[in-house]
Amino acid sequence: MFTCRNYYCFYLLLIVALSFTACSPKIIKPKPDPVKIDAVKAEPPKPVVVNPHAATDSVYTFKTDSLLAIVKQQQPAMLFDSTGVVAIPSEWVGSVNFGIRKANYVIIHFTGQDSIPQTLKTFTLKVTEVSAHYVIGKDGKVFHLVNDYLRANHAGVGKWGSVTDMNSISLGIEIDNNGTEPYTGAQIKSLLYLLAQLKKTYNIPTANFIGHQDFAPKRKPDPGPLFPWKLLADNGFGYWSDPVLEPAPDNFDYKTALRLIGYDTSDLNAAIIAFKRHFVQDDSTSQLNQLDLNVLYNVYQKY
Repeated sequence: MFTCRNYYCFYLLLIVALSFTACSPKIIKPKPDPVKIDAVKAEPPKPVVVNPHAATDSVYTFKTDSLLAIVKQQQPAMLFDSTGVVAIPSEWVGSVNFGIRKANYVIIHFTGQDSIPQTLKTFTLKVTEVSAHYVIGKDGKVFHLVNDYLRANHAGVGKWGSVTDMNSISLGIEIDNNGTEPYTGAQIKSLLYLLAQLKKTYNIPTANFIGHQDFAPKRKPDPGPLFPWKLLADNGFGYWSDPVLEPAPDNFDYKTALRLIGYDTSDLNAAIIAFKRHFVQDDSTSQLNQLDLNVLYNVYQKY
């Protein structure tokens, strides 16, 4: 039989139990967000891009930084008299009128190698000491290797007119070709676009688009008799003979004509071969027939 005291104890226990229940923490597991999970699952892993030329690119950057340091030097002439003891008065005064030297010639080469990877390797090995500003692959892809304002080692020893240090005033373009095969349409199309850009950017004269053999006839055959010089001339890059040729006069001095075009005639046979590979292209002998003389007579008057 419950008494008042019993009821009082019962209610007291009930209140205590309810207090513990209300104060106990509730653990609610978060429901996964299906949209976010699907998004994570759907996102593909990002590929790791590896630059196969990272090492040589680093060397290029180091060398250009070194050249910039040289350009920034501001020092007097540092001259001495014939005794080597007495200094000549000298002072640095910075002019405000100057700029970067620009190329005035374009020299076209064939690589003489079998593939773009082989050529790029040749041009990125220090031991070879050779380079070019551009290389054009058989598929038309253009590789830019040296900044246009920098000097590339592409022309070497030779002479064109009075120019003997062609590397200092020219841009070198190498075309992927082993020297015995036709040039591809994609290559020539890319070349024409590149030449148009260079001519406009640097205001290069029409006459100053020549081949490596033109500059160095004693030692170089490129870009060879299969190169489409007429097509280039039709687009404003170099000259070509007119369709109708005036016969060369009987007293025509072909040696002087070759020299006036630009050829080094110290080895006349080499100069004739270089001229015929560029402007005649039907044979590579050192003999000039009447047609060859007519072409030469017509062409030299354009220079």
